[in-house]
Amino acid sequence: MGIVLDKDMDEARQGEAISMDSSKGGKKLYLESYGCAMNFSDSEVVASIMTNQGFSTTQDSEEADVVLINTCSIRENAEQRIRNRLTQFNKAKRQRPGMVIGILGCMAERLKKNLLEEEKLVDLVAGPDSYRDLPGLISEVEGGQKAVNVLLSRDETYADINPVRLDKNGVTGFVSITRGCDNMCSFCVVPFTRGRERSRDPHTIVQECAALFNAGYREVTLLGQNVDSYRWNMTSKGDIKDETKPTTNFAELLVMVAGVHPELRIRFSTSHPKDMTDDVLYAIANHKNICNYIHLPVQSGNSDILKKMNRGYTREWYMNRIDAIKRIIPDCGISTDIISGFCGETIEEHQDTLSIMREVEYDSAYMYKYSERPKTLAERKYEDNIPEDEKQRRLEEIIELQHGHSLKIHKAQIGQIQEVLVEKESRRSSEQLMGRTDKNHKVIFDRKDAKIGDYVMVKITDCNKASLRGEIV
Repeated sequence: MGIVLDKDMDEARQGEAISMDSSKGGKKLYLESYGCAMNFSDSEVVASIMTNQGFSTTQDSEEADVVLINTCSIRENAEQRIRNRLTQFNKAKRQRPGMVIGILGCMAERLKKNLLEEEKLVDLVAGPDSYRDLPGLISEVEGGQKAVNVLLSRDETYADINPVRLDKNGVTGFVSITRGCDNMCSFCVVPFTRGRERSRDPHTIVQECAALFNAGYREVTLLGQNVDSYRWNMTSKGDIKDETKPTTNFAELLVMVAGVHPELRIRFSTSHPKDMTDDVLYAIANHKNICNYIHLPVQSGNSDILKKMNRGYTREWYMNRIDAIKRIIPDCGISTDIISGFCGETIEEHQDTLSIMREVEYDSAYMYKYSERPKTLAERKYEDNIPEDEKQRRLEEIIELQHGHSLKIHKAQIGQIQEVLVEKESRRSSEQLMGRTDKNHKVIFDRKDAKIGDYVMVKITDCNKASLRGEIV
């Protein structure tokens, strides 16, 4: 059984090294990324900063002058994977002693002392808000010092930096609209590694989306730890909130981005059930190019467990939001996140999670065993007392149920004609293409005359639990 490791995460991209035009020479940068979509978006910002400093890129870490890993700290297995990579890079460094090895992102902030001083695996540590300082940090290392900047910012959004786009096909792009998180879910380390929530000027977001469309992109995903809490209220100086001035909320931002061009699809992630309002749903319903798809993490179907998770809603509230989605956007795809075996979860509470899955019938789900993370409220307050084999058993029940729902939803589409945005060649054959419907369902079909970036009408002819098969009509 497959388990998706992180929301908005393409498992095939984990450990992906950037690939850009390296013809201008200069020092060579190797930049490898792990984790969620926000990390890959941040890597595009880092690539922009470094190329502006004269670096070229390489996909061979052994020839690099600087090796950077953009890291994920959401679960223990992600951290171990990155430690293994650092060990490999250090072997290459023995042959090239001048090589600089650094880590960026969430794991960097959390494990700076361990990785720098105790394990001596890295020379440089840069947190998510210190990427502008990377050239200076590298200079410190080249001068014989270890270099660290993990200070969290209340206002850094990188809004003025034009990211270097790493998507080789140039069809879909990430645009960050918020950074940080204020929710303090008891299981989550993100507020400690990414800091307080702050929103980005909506006009810079619209400008970035327009630039992507003009460059040939046909889909943008607006990113934030909690997009629904997006709020922009600033003076013209951009540094002091002024409650007398109009505020732009997330629904209004969606409408602004939808106005860039009718052929630019808009997705967003991630929503939080406690903050999702009907005006967001009406914005989706009223604009054809805002995709009929919402990722709404539930985590658990039991209100007591949700309270221990500090999620800020009950099962009843969550179902109210689901009912609103289905009422306002009748043909909306819905996905979710689910955690099995949270601290103290009983069999009955686990059954509540299965029952809410049956009630909603999600199109897809990102499913995990609970993994205790240092500094979180759950680590300080609750005992991680569900045995690993029981966590796994419950997870397998969740996966099996979800696979059944996904297959059912896919089978119901056989015979329908769907509009599909072509994203790339199929992994199995260059004669086939892969694209997605606006409900985020993957569709595989024969190429014919279609090109990457086209919108095509596809008749669905077959399916499995993971994707649809079809033919262009």
